[in-house]
Amino acid sequence: MTDEHLCTTKPTLWHCHKARSLRALWALEEMALEYDVIELPFPPRFFQKEFLAINVLGTVPYFVDGEVHMTESSTICHYLVERYQRYDFAVRTNHREFGDYLNWLYHSDATLTLPQTIVLRYAQLEPPERRLPQATEDYGNWFIARLRRLNAHIIGRQYLCDERFTVADIAVG
Repeated sequence: MTDEHLCTTKPTLWHCHKARSLRALWALEEMALEYDVIELPFPPRFFQKEFLAINVLGTVPYFVDGEVHMTESSTICHYLVERYQRYDFAVRTNHREFGDYLNWLYHSDATLTLPQTIVLRYAQLEPPERRLPQATEDYGNWFIARLRRLNAHIIGRQYLCDERFTVADIAVG
């Protein structure tokens, strides 16, 4: 790592137990980077309203590294690889599986997260009178259908790309 890539302060991650912020926390740990973590109750926009003054979305993860402020878990993982030159957790652009690597890295949020979020909200987070069993069932089935590509890809593999652990494994995991 060159001097131009060093931060003068440690990155900070706002995190909730059982939230997508686990991806960023896992990446920080795997890379053995120094960081601060601030744990919040889930969902923080309801249970720690003062967090809205820090992150107007009120969502986790929220990540700050110097002047950089980020809210997307998979993107934080990608950022950490690039910012701290931790290519041991990535697939480089000239590698034959680079496209797969990026696709799996963002597949986690773009394809898998929406149906999971709907199921979580309407099966567990909403008060009983607002729960929607039909939405939970429909989006649960949609999530299972979206796993088909992953299931087919992982047959005979331990990792998603390059036969080694990358942040794409963290994101999808």
